[in-house]
Amino acid sequence: MHRVGSAGSNGGSVRTRKEKKLTYVLNDANDTKHCAGINCLDVLKSSVSNDQSYLFTGSRDGTLKRWAFDEDATFCSATFESHVDWVNDAALAGESTLVSCSSDTTVKTWDGLSDGVCTRTLRQHSDYVTCLAVAAKNSNLVASGGLGGEVFIWDIEAALSPVTKPNDANEDSSSSNGANGPVTSLRTVGSSNNISVQSSPSHGYTPTIAKGHKESVYALAMNDTGTMLVSGGTEKVLRVWDPRTGSKSMKLRGHTDNVRVLLLDSTGRFCLSGSSDSMIRLWDLGQQRCLHTYAVHTDSVWALACTPSFSHVYSGGRDQCLYLTDLATRESVLLCTKEHPIQQLALQDNSIWVATTDSSVEKWPAEVQSPQKVFQRGGSFLAGNLSFNRARVSLEGLNPPPAYKEPSITVPGTHPIVQHEILNNKRQILTKDAAGSVKLWDITSGVVVEDYGKISFEEKKEELFEMVSIPSWFTVDTRLGCLSVHLETPQCFSAEMYSADLKVSGRPEDDKINLARETLKGLLGHWLAKKKHKPKPQVLTSGDTLSVKDTKKNLSASKAEDSSAASDPVYPPFEFSSVSPPSIITEGSQGGPWRKKITEYTGTEDEKDFPLWCLDAVLNNRLPPRENTKLSFFLHPCEGSSVQVVTLGKLSAPRILRVHKVTNYVVEKMVLDNPLDSLALDGTSVSGGQPQPLFAGNGLLQSGLKPWQKLRPSIEILCNNQVLSPDMSLATVRAYIWKKPEDLILNYRVAIAR
Repeated sequence: MHRVGSAGSNGGSVRTRKEKKLTYVLNDANDTKHCAGINCLDVLKSSVSNDQSYLFTGSRDGTLKRWAFDEDATFCSATFESHVDWVNDAALAGESTLVSCSSDTTVKTWDGLSDGVCTRTLRQHSDYVTCLAVAAKNSNLVASGGLGGEVFIWDIEAALSPVTKPNDANEDSSSSNGANGPVTSLRTVGSSNNISVQSSPSHGYTPTIAKGHKESVYALAMNDTGTMLVSGGTEKVLRVWDPRTGSKSMKLRGHTDNVRVLLLDSTGRFCLSGSSDSMIRLWDLGQQRCLHTYAVHTDSVWALACTPSFSHVYSGGRDQCLYLTDLATRESVLLCTKEHPIQQLALQDNSIWVATTDSSVEKWPAEVQSPQKVFQRGGSFLAGNLSFNRARVSLEGLNPPPAYKEPSITVPGTHPIVQHEILNNKRQILTKDAAGSVKLWDITSGVVVEDYGKISFEEKKEELFEMVSIPSWFTVDTRLGCLSVHLETPQCFSAEMYSADLKVSGRPEDDKINLARETLKGLLGHWLAKKKHKPKPQVLTSGDTLSVKDTKKNLSASKAEDSSAASDPVYPPFEFSSVSPPSIITEGSQGGPWRKKITEYTGTEDEKDFPLWCLDAVLNNRLPPRENTKLSFFLHPCEGSSVQVVTLGKLSAPRILRVHKVTNYVVEKMVLDNPLDSLALDGTSVSGGQPQPLFAGNGLLQSGLKPWQKLRPSIEILCNNQVLSPDMSLATVRAYIWKKPEDLILNYRVAIAR
């Protein structure tokens, strides 16, 4: 038990750096579906993947998924998990390299045909990375742009080549020593080590930089050969670059709002742009001018896809409509309407995949080979060439019927969580998803305790209210569409509960259990198990031999670790499911943030991967000094009571101490001249004005009866003239009964017969 005074053992020192936090993301039963909006998609054609086509999707849930097709059905064949924030764009480079970018400021490359292997993490951007562009016939070339106004052109092959010497170990075990101030950090997920590239050009790879943007970049496009790159963003202009050198060749003005999407034809002569001004523009880059403006949408244009001949464009955006427009004749037709804004489009054969802010993806008929067939269905109109405001007025009165009513394939997602409330017990969270379904989660085991269906969230919240006060030891958000629970030291170690309240068997009832430490043990249970069985080889240089003394030392250390794990098991209330395991997002001393499922650890991860405070708590049961774990109070007889006056002065006790312990203490003070230590209050009494520790024993907890039921005389404790329940904690009394900033005042009296 820590005394409040001991928390200042560090003197007046100021922490020089903020400790890294650990986040765990709770997954519902089905991990084969996205649980947040789809920001991007791309199709891997069958010609390069053994007669099998794949759809890749990137989501706001932070993951990418690969979908395979079986006749008219689709199924998730792999999940790519490493990003720690929204996936904003994804593109296929070459035969099977998947490139993705994220709000976590990284660009990642993956083996698209693997079971989710991230091959490298490229850390160069200073802010969210929003968009990518690839060269169809130059598979090595990838450009990335972001909110920092930065545009980088990467040679993927050069970026992926190991930067270690040929004689060094393979990339999974390559050393990161000497990586002082790296420009680019390349990390292999699945390895506990990193490959870091130094700033010196001779020691690593640095991408080409296209300098010129003063504001955020939202869109990029590259021609097939990779000789021309176009960018756009909040500056409302199109900038054209030579990606080989990063030099700017021209700037094109015309849009009156953010440029949100760009397309280049294969030669790089013609460019299509979509903007928040609701307009689509066709540019001739050779003549450096805008050829046509198409007023089709009534709101921001976010997505474009072109037929191979660049004769027709499919467009979607914030108005939730998907249009097909003939660029030559200006004829447009409404293909379909959606229930959510359209984020991105991808053509496959004669169909089009549509990604929206919803977690599902749909495939619609599009007649990509013969677009005229869509116009023959009727309902077409002539796209205007008007200013933004006039276009909106003219189109809002126009209600063309959609050419198609139903998609040919729907890949369903799960509904994202849109509302949540942490309950007073600080172990459960009530959530409501986008479909109105209400669930109760237990965050110390990561499971849905109850699925209430579509009921009133507010009514259920009131129904679940408990009069209990436990410190806030975690924070939570639903940015990824699911619950992300954040643990930060030392705040996360502020909550304790008695083992009896957690129904933990094998421990004394009044043993205090730290909720954060036990949760961390549960999260890292798989890692601990693999770490325990991992052989610990000795690395010897030639000619070295391992002494008997060293061997004994290693054996004893290994045995100590094993016995420690055996004597410190994961308790049932903190066991996480292996069927739908949560993912951990954190970072250690090297390599930056990462994300991985708790069942996928290799056992080789260490302080390079995990925060040191986390390992200290789990492996050594060493917790940081905590403040406010105790509560001061006065104990007086009730006014007018004939009960014997016990002069106790000011007391201090753990916040979680139960009222019945106070009752026991009062009785002992009344009955005995010298109270037994074994029956003393689990707190501190006051002698001479200074708190002195008194330690609780188990003397009153031996039999099956509640201790306060056995004692005579029968005493009851009151606060603000309200009789307190024996099971109530001091913290609860202070929060809900006392409700004042001053020290708590409790009164006692002989129980009144009822």
